[in-house]
This record gives sequence, C-alpha cells and structure tokens, in this order.
Amino acid sequence: MNEINLQLLHWIAAGEDPGSWALLTGCVVALWGGPLCAAVLCWAVFAKPADRAYTLAVAVVAVGVSVIAHFIAAGIGIQRPFAQGLVPGYILHSASGSMPSTHASVMFFIAFAFMARASLRRTAWLFLLLAVATGWARVYVGVHFPADIAFGMALGLFFACPFAITQRARFRHAHHRDAAPRLVKEGRLSGSFGRGAE
Repeated sequence: MNEINLQLLHWIAAGEDPGSWALLTGCVVALWGGPLCAAVLCWAVFAKPADRAYTLAVAVVAVGVSVIAHFIAAGIGIQRPFAQGLVPGYILHSASGSMPSTHASVMFFIAFAFMARASLRRTAWLFLLLAVATGWARVYVGVHFPADIAFGMALGLFFACPFAITQRARFRHAHHRDAAPRLVKEGRLSGSFGRGAE
C-alpha cells in the first residue's frame, strides 16, 4: 500500500522542474481552494434561504471535522512529503501532521453533506470539484501524500452520512409537527362546511 502511495506521489507531484503555469495553478489552488470553499458556503447561506438552517448546520459540523482531523493528524504524526525529502515543497507549511488532510476532510464533508439534500445537489457538485482540485493541488505542491487526501475523503464521508441521516430525521419530525395543527384545523373546517351543507 505504501509503495502505491509513493508511486502516486511521484506521478502527481510537481517534481524538481515543473512548468511555470502548472506550478502557479497548483500553488493558487492549494492555497486558495479552502477559502474559496468557505466563500461558496457563505454564498449558499444567503442564496438559498429555504436551506439556510441546513447549510449553517453543515458549517458548524465542518468546524468540528476540521478539529478532529487536526487531532488525528497530530496523533498519527506522519511528516509531509517535502519534509521527508521525497519531493520539493512549493508552499510554506509545517512539516508534521500529514494524514489525514484537513482540507480534504472538511471539503469532502461539505460536498457529501450537500449531495445528500436534493435542493443543494447542484452546489454539491461545485464543492466536490473544489475538493478534488484542492486535493490534487496539495499533493502537487508537495504538502500531502495521495493517501492523506483519500483518508480525508473517507473521514468526510464518515461524518457526512450520520449528519445527513440526522438532519433528514429532524426535517421529517419538524414537517409532521408543523403539519399536524394545519390538518386538525382543516378537519374542523371541513366538518363545519359539512354541517352547514346539511
């Protein structure tokens, strides 16, 4: 497994003599993929008022996922590829805490959580594109192994599944709770109309 991870690293990473445009693109995406994801999430809060509560819940849990990913990475303690001298590092970054990628954990969590809600599925594809691009870029610039990204994606999915199930259950409960008084009222009105017709 480690051999495959290293082979993928050397295949994806920029290496010693990358093209200037490719390196610039990789550095920009690696540095700004996360903030762009956060900006899209903020946009979704205001652009989709019907899903605002769900989107805010995604944002809150994403913070928790970030903290958990940091703790796991610190516990595993794998040094980053550039720190091990395997590939050059092209952005400033700390040397330790490589696995899992916090960027991948959070961004894939957001993508999967949005994918679970039909009204947010189009935006979910944008998050998924950002997550994949950022994951590739952070391997390209030497701060992550491919396995770090894969672990982050799995961690994001791990948290997105119970989150989506819980939110769906809450939505159904709230829908039934709000619908009950209306049904009772409609029943009384129909009963009144029925008596009036007699």
